Amino acid sequence: MPTSRTRARSAAAIAGLLVAMLAAAPASADPSDRHRPTPPHVVGTATVPAYSYASAIRESVWVETRTDSDGDGVRDRVAVDIVRPREAAAAGVRVPVVMEASPYYLCCGRGNEGEFKAYDASGVIASVPLFYDNYFVPRGYAFVAVDLAGTARSTGCEDVGGLVEVGSARAVVDWLNGRARAYTADGRPVDAGWTTGRVGMIGKSWDGSVANGVAATGVPGLATIVPISAISSWYDYVRYQGTLVSTDYPGWLHSVVSSRPEAACAAVLARLRADSAEQTGDYNGFWGQRDYRPSADRVRASVFVAHGLNDLNVTTNQFARWWQELAERGVPRKLWLSQAGHQDPFDVRRAEWVATLHRWFDYWLQELPNGVMDEPRVDLETAPGRWTTQRDWPAPGTRNARVPLGVGDGVTGTLGGRGARPGQERAYVDEALTEDAVVAEPNSAAAGRLVFLSGPLDAALRISGSASVRLRVRVDRPTTQLSARLVDYGTAERSWFGAVRTLDTESCWGASTPADDACYRDTEEITEVSDHAVLARGWLDAAHHRSLRFTTPLRADRWYTVTVPLNAYDAVVPAGHVLGLVLGQSDPEFTMAEDRDATVRVDLGRSELVLPVAGRTGLPAVDVAPTVVTAPAAPSTAESARVERERQRP
Repeated sequence: MPTSRTRARSAAAIAGLLVAMLAAAPASADPSDRHRPTPPHVVGTATVPAYSYASAIRESVWVETRTDSDGDGVRDRVAVDIVRPREAAAAGVRVPVVMEASPYYLCCGRGNEGEFKAYDASGVIASVPLFYDNYFVPRGYAFVAVDLAGTARSTGCEDVGGLVEVGSARAVVDWLNGRARAYTADGRPVDAGWTTGRVGMIGKSWDGSVANGVAATGVPGLATIVPISAISSWYDYVRYQGTLVSTDYPGWLHSVVSSRPEAACAAVLARLRADSAEQTGDYNGFWGQRDYRPSADRVRASVFVAHGLNDLNVTTNQFARWWQELAERGVPRKLWLSQAGHQDPFDVRRAEWVATLHRWFDYWLQELPNGVMDEPRVDLETAPGRWTTQRDWPAPGTRNARVPLGVGDGVTGTLGGRGARPGQERAYVDEALTEDAVVAEPNSAAAGRLVFLSGPLDAALRISGSASVRLRVRVDRPTTQLSARLVDYGTAERSWFGAVRTLDTESCWGASTPADDACYRDTEEITEVSDHAVLARGWLDAAHHRSLRFTTPLRADRWYTVTVPLNAYDAVVPAGHVLGLVLGQSDPEFTMAEDRDATVRVDLGRSELVLPVAGRTGLPAVDVAPTVVTAPAAPSTAESARVERERQRP
């Protein structure tokens, strides 16, 4: 008999499916629509460049929000720069909106080339970063670039993923649909009668995170979002299961993007530092406001997610858990997964990305039945430059294989096969090893880690989804950080930390003006032939093993069962390669763990790796770990890798 929770989830799933079915039909229900003339920017089921970009209307308005975050007695107003086709306005043709809301427009720049907004002598927007305005405005769209509250030309105070930030972007969607007020620079009210009200939000990193947050409010008029390398839970961005990624991070982010005098936002900054629970690492109400996943049932927009599998900044659990929540609610969605790091698909697979984005917006914003929703849901880069499609993610047919840990030869344990008996233990002491050190030479005894190796694979092994390590441990300190890595040992050409190289050539994507050209330098993925690669990583503050909402200090005389979740991944480990699981403790390259020097004892017989495996292939039985040799990294290569990891970090 279904429980009340099961019935509720089933009802929610049915409701979500109905919403998805309604949203997926682009044709209007208004019978008079069939008599409206086709606008010049539509030919068949696609938009075409029919309007002049050079003569487009360029204007700025300030949209009033619902908050007074700086406490000055006046509601915050966010600056909105608009580029829209003049000919469409003259003909009375209403256009939908592509919108990017960002804190970065004047402080830090956008895109691979670090572009900023620029204005003419009268303060009118002359240049907008990225290609969206150049490409889409001639095709019958408006482009709207929003300065989030407290940034650039907006008033208020930036609260880093919170209600003020998300509300400031939502207010613009409301204004575009006649539900909020806006003013010109000299205080005249202005409406948005030129738009259909259908809005698509897009953005990378923080900008895409805002799109997730606005979608989670359920705001009417937001038809689609395209979050690229985006955050869905800010807690998971600055905490890895209770372990700090960096100290004072919300406060630092606020300071980086804020355009307001320090005194104006001192109270907001103080709350960011006081309420984020840095001393404990706990998940609390502060983080709950910045966690968009529980509100997935409010999402009315379709969602086109893009993420790099080697993103060390916004880690892959951010897209994977958001994707799962959306899937459970039947939200129309699409996914691009590349081998990239913290990169925009524009700098990975440019022509295909622009074409797909064009069709996506044509379907969801122009309501053109172009069949984009009938195609495979997922585009996946399986190796550098090699792409395939599949109908969903994780790969259909994926199962969670429970892989036992074996004693092995006493130095290196085994992965798969018979496994250890309960009570067979291994111990290791925290040594704060770098990633290069913790995974190298897995057959050698090294303090600070435990290594488990599979036998050479009989056939290629497809891993798709989120692995985890379930450990039975005894710890001689109240807490320690536990870290885990899944490693592919074997020679192959691989993406080099998901990095791209900027070339001397360029390509153009849309129309240009002297102030704003549509041309960008080409890029290519950087690859290297290496003898091993870390596929997935995971961390846990052991005192948070029961809940992320509170700590439970460990007693030295007790055994505890803890689970270390690893970041989502998708990879094919070739036949002949060896899969490794490497356990460590504090991790100075990725976290700020202060609790160090613990000794951890692991009951191997009561511990296991949970591995998401697609298909019937599994790990071969093995009683003795195979010999694996890794070449020491050259100093220059190791330093470059460290710099790239740091560059992708927040």
